Amino acid sequence: MTRPRIRVAAYVIRHRAVPELLVFDHVGTPAAGTQVPAGGVASDEELGQAVLREVAEETGLSDVAVVRQIAMEDKPHPDTRLPRRTTFFHLRAPADTPDSWEHRVSGDGDDADLTFACYFVPLPLKCPLADEQDVWLGRIDPLWTTLMPSDGRVADIPRCRPSTP
Repeated sequence: MTRPRIRVAAYVIRHRAVPELLVFDHVGTPAAGTQVPAGGVASDEELGQAVLREVAEETGLSDVAVVRQIAMEDKPHPDTRLPRRTTFFHLRAPADTPDSWEHRVSGDGDDADLTFACYFVPLPLKCPLADEQDVWLGRIDPLWTTLMPSDGRVADIPRCRPSTP
C-alpha cells in the first residue's frame, strides 16, 4: 500500500465588517480553480511550521498566525488518485492585509515560479473551492459552511469563482 503524501491547507481568515477567507487563482490557468494555500510537508517539519511556510510561499504573507488545527482528511489527489493526508488549519490575518495582490510562488514545489492572484472573499462562500477545499470551514464557524443544494449533492454544484478580486 502506498503511503499518503502528508500535506497542510490554510484557512486564512481576515476579520472586517464580515469574516473573509484568503483564496487565490492561478494567473493564466483558470482551470486550476480557486484554492486556499496548501502543500506538502517536509519530513523534518512540524505541521504548524509547514502551514505558515505554505502561506508565505504561495501568497507572500508572513504576518499570519495559526489559531488551531481544524481537521485531517484522507483523500486521493483529484488527478493522479495517489493517496494524500491533508491537515487543515485556521489562521488569522491582520485586518489591514490588502484586499488583493499578485504573488510569484517561491520555494521548490511544483508551483514554484507560478503567479497567483490572491484575494479575500466573504464567508460563507457562494461556490465550492477547487477539490472541495472549503469542506471544513464549518468547523471554524457553522455559519461559514459553503452553501449547498438541499439534497447535498456536491457533484451537481457548478464550480465558479467565489468573487472578483
